[in-house]
Amino acid sequence: MRGLHRLGRHLHRHIPYYRGIDPARPDGWPVIDKAELLENFAAMNRAGISLDAVRDALAAGETRIGDHAIGHSTGTSGNRGYFIVSDAERYVWLGTLLAKALPDALWRRHRVALALPGFSRLYGAAGGGSRVTLGLFDLGEGIDRWAGRLAAFAPDTIVAPPKVLRELAGRGLIARGTIAFSAAEVLDPVDVPAIEAATGRPLRQIYMATEGLLGVSCDHGTLHLAEDVVAFEWEAAGDSGLVQPVVTDMTRRAQAMVRYRMNDLLRLDPRTCTCGSALQAVAAVAGRCDDLFVLPGSAGPVTVTPDVLRNAVIDADRRIDDFRIVQTHAAAIAVAIPAGADATAAEAAVARVLARIGARAAITVTHGIPPTDATKLRRVRRDWRGDQSSMSAV
Repeated sequence: MRGLHRLGRHLHRHIPYYRGIDPARPDGWPVIDKAELLENFAAMNRAGISLDAVRDALAAGETRIGDHAIGHSTGTSGNRGYFIVSDAERYVWLGTLLAKALPDALWRRHRVALALPGFSRLYGAAGGGSRVTLGLFDLGEGIDRWAGRLAAFAPDTIVAPPKVLRELAGRGLIARGTIAFSAAEVLDPVDVPAIEAATGRPLRQIYMATEGLLGVSCDHGTLHLAEDVVAFEWEAAGDSGLVQPVVTDMTRRAQAMVRYRMNDLLRLDPRTCTCGSALQAVAAVAGRCDDLFVLPGSAGPVTVTPDVLRNAVIDADRRIDDFRIVQTHAAAIAVAIPAGADATAAEAAVARVLARIGARAAITVTHGIPPTDATKLRRVRRDWRGDQSSMSAV
């Protein structure tokens, strides 16, 4: 609580949006979302920088405004998030990440390759210190542009989205023994075997977003939340067993990130990890609230979580090593699986899981995975945004 009270005093004194709060009562601070943050952007940062100024600077190719670094999210939900950080905060972020991911960096040198949308350039500019050398690889350029440079850099640690790690593994660009961290996307189980086969090590995760660094896997492979620097509150996502995080980053001073309701869906793990950490373990980052399927049922709309659909398809046939599941209409789901995989089994698996939870939909299964040029891969996606009020009659 001391960290929250210190943050409260800072908010009260320096961030206009929070001038009226009680610094000692964090539970009374307003819960906000992306829309609220963007609407009050200038009032939520200490320098009073407007959202238009950030957008204009980024559009011009700038990454700084005055003494602050600026950036944005990938915008996969259709609405980008924008952020401002000080140089001091960049060092704190990088130091916290390295301390959690590479605790032996105090006595062992590391070469770390960062290939992350938006984050590489912003946080890599902070440098890596005398024992950590950072290599930055721009995902926007495409792997072909920097594959040779990555090989020459010879990293012992790679941080990248799972689709990128899988591609690098397939090209033979990940050396045996490399420590691989999946980041910036939902980690689907289908991606894990190829990556672990290349490294010979358990695949680990870094959970981060525009909102900050939120969790890092220990060397036992368990994802632990960064509760030492971020305060988490939880909102239940219906009766699914999933929760939606509300986060307060206690390290941020340039821009407030306070009681911010994220769009993610997490399945928490009640067990204590064998590593001994007291930090909350996460069984899975299951997806996003935007990608909850809403389907008709006999008693009204039924919400179906991404992980339920994902697991049904993966378990249907061991040859399914990639897939897409899209809600295309009020009661229609399209599933794409690799050529040669069993379409009948996939359709039956999805139908069974829907019947079990009392939902219904027309299921279409096709062979062939459609290409995507999206910055973030979303294998489970809800494209239909129609009226749900009359769904029980569908």
